[in-house]
Amino acid sequence: MNIFDFAMQMEKDGEEYYREIARKTKDRGIETIMNMLAEEEVKHYQILLEMKTRTPKVPETKILANVKNIFAEMKERHEEPSPDQPQIEMYKKARELEKKSQDFYEEKSGVVETEEQKEILLKLADEEKRHFHIIENIITFVSRPHTWLENAEFKHLEDY
Repeated sequence: MNIFDFAMQMEKDGEEYYREIARKTKDRGIETIMNMLAEEEVKHYQILLEMKTRTPKVPETKILANVKNIFAEMKERHEEPSPDQPQIEMYKKARELEKKSQDFYEEKSGVVETEEQKEILLKLADEEKRHFHIIENIITFVSRPHTWLENAEFKHLEDY
């Protein structure tokens, strides 16, 4: 299996995992975020599929802005997530998977054949880093909803 096939499978697995979390979560906002992350994984899959045959265009992502809006809406509705331990463990696993994906793309960027492929893999690594931070914020949010929601500026979601 070449690195593109492996990476494509990794993205497919990530999409399926986020959709599973979305189905199992009790919080509408977090469900929306998990579905957004799943869609990001679909985009990554398409980029990798194109890389196998030619150099793809990497689309810009607006996921951080959308996630901030969802958290703001949850705050306005006074929704507080339940610190359900099995859900938190799912989020922690998702965070771990994003870190592994980031590390994989960074490592493989050093062994691809072209500079364009290297650049694309590094962009994917940056995307995975953003996803890691989004999930990290979800973990904090569900673990400590009162203190997390007190910050109206949502500094927790810095633009990485």
